[in-house]
Amino acid sequence: MTRACLLVLLFFALGGDRADAADLVYPPGSRLGLVPPAGMTTSTNFFGFEDPNTNAAIILVSLPVQAYAELERSVSADVLKREGVTLEKRETISLSTGKAFLVIGRQEIDKTKVRKWILIGASSNLTALVTVQIPDSAKNVYSDAAIRETLATLAIRETIPIEEQLSLLPFKLTELAGYHVGAIMPGRAAILSDAAPNATAPARSQILVTVGPGGPAQTSERETFARDAFAAISNIRDVRVITSEPLRILGQPGHQILAQARDASGATALTVVQWLRFGGGGYLQIVALAPVETWSDAYPRFRAVRDGIEPR
Repeated sequence: MTRACLLVLLFFALGGDRADAADLVYPPGSRLGLVPPAGMTTSTNFFGFEDPNTNAAIILVSLPVQAYAELERSVSADVLKREGVTLEKRETISLSTGKAFLVIGRQEIDKTKVRKWILIGASSNLTALVTVQIPDSAKNVYSDAAIRETLATLAIRETIPIEEQLSLLPFKLTELAGYHVGAIMPGRAAILSDAAPNATAPARSQILVTVGPGGPAQTSERETFARDAFAAISNIRDVRVITSEPLRILGQPGHQILAQARDASGATALTVVQWLRFGGGGYLQIVALAPVETWSDAYPRFRAVRDGIEPR
């Protein structure tokens, strides 16, 4: 992960006695959790907690393990100043999850003065980034002591239950056909792969399932729409479309594109299929790819996943 990407995540994530573990809350889909201060509830807009009455918020972001060392080096008063944050204090702290450091500062966002805490914590398998933002008007509701107590409860869970991940999608995946959930974009998309969770070997065949609003109103416009969507697929090159044709998927109008391509490195020959299913004021996009030599085995499984997708 580049330094620029880290800084974007860092600064634009959101412009006493330790609590009992029973009070620990993991926002759905997040590996990070903590005991939120009284008055904050789990957000439906991001991974974290918020108080809509005061606009106070805590946002949780998981970064790669190596991000900790980069942030530890790069976060300074000058860097913070360029992002509009005036540094008040930076300190090293110790958490149950591992070493960490805390940055406290002030910032003005949309003419609102806020106090900001940025906690960066190391662990064996990820870097935790916790951003707390409290408007000055809410400083009597969320005291410095209360925020420190909250940050001290930071916890990291090993995995997110599959059922929890899938519940964040606007569609149901009733058939995984032996594939594993690789990643979830809450409210939008899922990536399935043939790589088992925590496997060190990269995935060879993958499926992306995503939804989008709108779509072509006229049948005659669907092929152009499908080709434009296919052209936007990343991480493939040397694409040669074999077929592009309309078809019905589970009784709904759709479109299929089948193509040959190579992976981003150019080393692996791939077969790629895109299915679009139209209806309900939007469209469903399924993109599946596999090495040419395993395509005949992967294709029936891709179709099983496709035909097992239901609206939520």
